[in-house]
Amino acid sequence: MSKDTGVKITKWASVANAPFPAEGAGNQTFSMYQLVAAVIGVPLFLAFYFRLGFWTWLIFLFFPLGVSIYLLYVYTSSKYASPYNNKVKLPGRNIEEYITMKDASLAGYVGRNKIPMEIFFENYFDGKIDLCGDALEILEARHDWASFEFAIGQAKFLVTQWIPETIMHTKKQDEDQVRDHYDRGDDFYAAFLGPSMVYTSGIISDPSKNETLEELQDNKLKLVCDKIQLKADERHLDIGCGWGTLVAYAAKNYNVDSTGITLGRNQTEFGNNRIKEYGVDSKQARIICMDYRDIPRRPKYNKITCLEMAEHVGVRLFASFLSQVRDMLEDDGLFFLQIAGLRRTWQYEDLIWGLFMAKYIFPGADASCPLAWVINQLECAGFEIQTVDTIGVHYSGTIFRWYQNWLKNKDTIIGKYGKRWFRIWEIFLAWSTIISRQGSATCYQITAHKNLNAFDRAGLISGRRLKA
Repeated sequence: MSKDTGVKITKWASVANAPFPAEGAGNQTFSMYQLVAAVIGVPLFLAFYFRLGFWTWLIFLFFPLGVSIYLLYVYTSSKYASPYNNKVKLPGRNIEEYITMKDASLAGYVGRNKIPMEIFFENYFDGKIDLCGDALEILEARHDWASFEFAIGQAKFLVTQWIPETIMHTKKQDEDQVRDHYDRGDDFYAAFLGPSMVYTSGIISDPSKNETLEELQDNKLKLVCDKIQLKADERHLDIGCGWGTLVAYAAKNYNVDSTGITLGRNQTEFGNNRIKEYGVDSKQARIICMDYRDIPRRPKYNKITCLEMAEHVGVRLFASFLSQVRDMLEDDGLFFLQIAGLRRTWQYEDLIWGLFMAKYIFPGADASCPLAWVINQLECAGFEIQTVDTIGVHYSGTIFRWYQNWLKNKDTIIGKYGKRWFRIWEIFLAWSTIISRQGSATCYQITAHKNLNAFDRAGLISGRRLKA
């Protein structure tokens, strides 16, 4: 038990420790009953009081007033709800000790008057706020100087961009979003991903050892190949392969025929060059630039992997995506899915972080859902779950190393891409180090196979991990 914070904190060399792991308000204090009663009850009372007909009530009263009540309730709850079961003692410092306001419009945020997180990062990106120190250290104490209430900018983004994109998810939309994001420049991503160029969570093998980023990613690549029991001469497909490192690694170390699929033009070129660097023949491994929906269904694959790309498929198309995967997989094959998701027992910070990520970092990645939803989708698509591992803390350790790399390359990034892009990724990496460590968002590794009577389940026994 820490005397400073009032909570138990395990100290590991591999993970950036949380100095102030405070709890925030969320669904533990949010009343759906009160919300429904207010949204329906107030318009109903007014309709009864003024003796309005049903259609008059529905069209002119319920919809405009009900929506307004809903938005007001959510905003008020996010602003005034008390944290649930919080035991952390915060420093109690003035906001000026954390951030400096450089614009007169922000003059009201002084002393203990907290600034909404959305207003903070938008103004920080615009250069109207400066940090009084390291971004990660300041964000670790965010509950001391920031609030997690919804702001008008988030409502506007939700209505005008997030909802329409979630509904559509056309090939053109996905292509534009991926290429705008991942074709920004390989040097931009190398500035934090390092030589491995792997944009997914690594794996910590020894929490007492401060493993390098490259060691974490090597651990992950081997673990993935072992979980799907990759064998020589098998056909392997990696959907959303990024810069192709897993494809090159699998082909070189397991002697499989490996194919990677990405929409990124830069990633395609980089990945095929990486395959050459690994000494693998282009006939054995290749990266192809195409939409996942256009992958030829035949011949089938023995093993299919998908690491943190399925989020971009979207909620609406997730079932059809899994059906396609099942159709491309041999009956005795294995499917490995690594997917990020939000926790079901949410706090307002989780939602505000999620909207920030959707706007600035991973547009279109709306299929980041709780584990139960993902498992249900897999089972409904005809898969049986073999193993599930939660690797959120591993992700925190990975992102922390990305953050350290980003700071080292600050001058180079600002010189080529400008201060705004540097600041966006600075906040993304610092905040996400915290988010994945505290469980707001996490990452799941799921191994599955077709749920067929004839599937050789006994053949998987040797691959089970009996130790935690």
